Amino acid sequence: MLVGTWNLENLYRPGGPFGPKDKAAYETKLAALAAVITKLDPALLGVQEVGEPEALEDLAGMLDGQWHVTVSQNPDERGIRVGFLSRAQPRVLADTNGFPHLLRPVQGDDDGTPVAHAGRGFLAVEVTVGELTLKVAVAHLKSKLLSYPGGRFQPRDEGERARFGAYALYRRAAEATALRALADDLLAGQGRTRDVAVLGDMNDEVQAATTQILLGPPGSEIGTPGYEHPDRGDAVRLWDVAPLIPEQQRYSRVTSGRHELIDHILVSHSLVHRLTAAGTGLPDDGPVLPSVGADPEERRGAPGSDHAPVWVRFGS
Repeated sequence: MLVGTWNLENLYRPGGPFGPKDKAAYETKLAALAAVITKLDPALLGVQEVGEPEALEDLAGMLDGQWHVTVSQNPDERGIRVGFLSRAQPRVLADTNGFPHLLRPVQGDDDGTPVAHAGRGFLAVEVTVGELTLKVAVAHLKSKLLSYPGGRFQPRDEGERARFGAYALYRRAAEATALRALADDLLAGQGRTRDVAVLGDMNDEVQAATTQILLGPPGSEIGTPGYEHPDRGDAVRLWDVAPLIPEQQRYSRVTSGRHELIDHILVSHSLVHRLTAAGTGLPDDGPVLPSVGADPEERRGAPGSDHAPVWVRFGS
């Protein structure tokens, strides 16, 4: 069984301020996305940057067979939200954007406006495929690509760049903390026997502090001596599958020519030892991606996505 995550890059119907400008460009984008999903053939795919739920329905309609579409009811100010495409009917477990009650709001801009919730909600579902019942959460954390007052993508000076970089980091760390709290609920201290995955566009790399927040107790990472030795932390720990991705494929986005793995799949103890493969892009080809810059408007209406899917395969 294959489970994946993919940022679909501004999935809107045409005619609005963010999506393709015409029907032809929209249909080309959908066809490119559908071709990848068809070849990937996931049982469950977590998706990000769904600007309009109807657009995700359009995409599902281009796939063979029956697909279930589930989307978060907590979008950001542009309507961007997370969701799932799944073969089996999912059951929604949580749809939330709240911070844990002990985590105070963080500064979001120069005005000092407090941010008390995630910009895009986290969606968790339960789905049964064969003998495997998965509890899976999908997320899209605050971007590293900075935007500035007035819709600018370039700062007035380096001081502004530094401040807004800090604000984005505050938000991403707080969102990672909130996502970890959701993971704690899904694991319920039973990670040795409960099949749990947390996946999505985390907007930072494997060793970033925000990504590390999601792991839980340190130790037993894949590739370390402790991996094969159970300990007390296994009940609540998550494992990032990144080390299992072939090194030449270990990226999901190319930013100004720099290869980055910012889309992640993390799994519970019960699942990590049942993994048979992990990768990015298509299993036979790996990722094929454009290099993107700091201005997302440059790719408005472009076919496909500027992210590669990340996937894992589980054995029985």
